[in-house]
Amino acid sequence: MKLLLQRYGHDVVTGIESIFANKVKSLLTALGIIFGVAAVISMLAIGNGAQQEILEQIKMVGVNNIIISPVTHEGNPEDSGGGSEGGPQVSIKRFSKGLTLLDAEAIQEIIPTVAKVSPVISFNYSAVLDGKSKPVVLEGINNNYFRLFNIALQTGSEFTDEQLKGAFPVCVIGDNVKNVFFNQQDPVGKYIKCGQVWLQVVGVAERRDFTASASDEMGISSTDNKIFIPAKTMSMRFRNRALIRADEVEMMAASEGNGDAGQKENLNQLDKIIVQVDETENLSSTAEIIRRMLLRRHNNLYDFEVTIPELLLKQQQRTKNIFNIVLGVIAGISLLVGGIGIMNIMLASVMERIREIGVRQAIGASRIDIIVQFLSESTIISVSGGIIGIALGITLSKIITVVFDIQTIVSAFSIIISFGVSVVVGITFGYLPAKKASEHDPVNSLRY
Repeated sequence: MKLLLQRYGHDVVTGIESIFANKVKSLLTALGIIFGVAAVISMLAIGNGAQQEILEQIKMVGVNNIIISPVTHEGNPEDSGGGSEGGPQVSIKRFSKGLTLLDAEAIQEIIPTVAKVSPVISFNYSAVLDGKSKPVVLEGINNNYFRLFNIALQTGSEFTDEQLKGAFPVCVIGDNVKNVFFNQQDPVGKYIKCGQVWLQVVGVAERRDFTASASDEMGISSTDNKIFIPAKTMSMRFRNRALIRADEVEMMAASEGNGDAGQKENLNQLDKIIVQVDETENLSSTAEIIRRMLLRRHNNLYDFEVTIPELLLKQQQRTKNIFNIVLGVIAGISLLVGGIGIMNIMLASVMERIREIGVRQAIGASRIDIIVQFLSESTIISVSGGIIGIALGITLSKIITVVFDIQTIVSAFSIIISFGVSVVVGITFGYLPAKKASEHDPVNSLRY
C-alpha cells in the first residue's frame, strides 16, 4: 500500500507541477468551473430566499385564513324580474347593507368548520400626545385578530370581555406608535388621544418586519403604525358607516351630480372579515359556504369578495419553485460547459506534451501513471475552481441582498451539491484526455 502511494503520489506531484508551470492556461481552464459553481450557489440562494419569504408571508397571513372584502359597484346593480312569461319585465333594484358585524357573527355561529372570526374596521386618524402628532391607522377588531395573524404582545394584555362588549376606550398600540409617543416608558395604563377620544393603552403589539412584496389584499399589513381598539368602540365612539348622516347623503348626492361616481366612499360597516378554518382541507368548501350564505344575506348581490390568501401564496410559491428550477438548470449547464472546457484544454495539452509523455514512458512510466498524472491535473483544477466558486457564490449572494434588496439564503445543500458536481465534472471530463495520453506509442512520442 505504501509503495502504491509513493508511486502514484509522484504522478500527482508531477500533475501539480504541470499546473504551476502553465498558470494562465490552468486559470482559464478553471474559470468555467468557478463561474458555474458560483452561479449554482447564488441562484439557489435566491430561490431559498424567495421560498423563505413566501413562508413568512403565509405566517403573517395566518394559517387557514379566509379574507372577506367589500366590493364597491358602480351605480346600482339591477336584475330583471317579475311579470308573467312573455309579459313586461320589471326592473328590480337590489339593496344590500354590505359587510356588517351581523355577518361576522352569523359566520361564527352557523358554519361548523369556522374556528375564529374577527371583523376589521379601518380609518385613518392622527394620534396626539404632549404636542406630538402622528398619522395612524385605527382598526376596530376583536381578540381573535391577534391569533389570526399570529401577533404577540410585547407588554400588556389583550382586551377583556367587558371592554369588548362595553365599547370601552382602550387600545393596543403598534411598536412605532410606542416609540414616537412613549419612547423608553412603559405605555400600559397611559392615555393617547386619537381623533377626539382619549384611549387607554392596555398593550403593545410586537414589531413585525413587513416586506414590500406582501399584498394588503391578502390581509398582510404592518402593525407598527396601527392602533387597535374593540370593534364596538369604533362603531360607538368614532364612526359607524352603517348609520348614514344627513350631511353624508347631501355629499353623496352632490358627488353623483358632479359625475364623481368613481370616487364613491366605502359604505360597508366593515372593511374586512377575517375567518379562520379549523382544517386546511376545509378551506375551499368553507369559502364556498361563506359565499353562498353572504349572497343570501345580501339579497343575492355580489358586493363582497372571498379570498383564500394561503392558497394564493402557495400558488405563488409553486410558480417561484418552477422559476428556481429553471435558474438551477441554467446554472448547471454552465457547470457542464466548464467541464467540456476542461476536456478540450486537457486534450490540447496532451497534443502539446506528446514528447513529455514519451520521455516519461521511456523511463518506465506505465499507462496508469500517465492516466493518474493527467487525471490529477483535471481533478485539482476542478476542485480548486469549486472552492473559489463557493467563495464567489457566497459573495455574490451577499451583494444581491445589499444592492437589489432581494433576500438570499445560502444553504449547505447548494454548497455540497455544486462542489460535488465540480469534482465529478473534473474526474469525468479529465479521464478521456488522460486515457488518450496513455495510449501514445513511446517511440512515436519521442520522434514528435
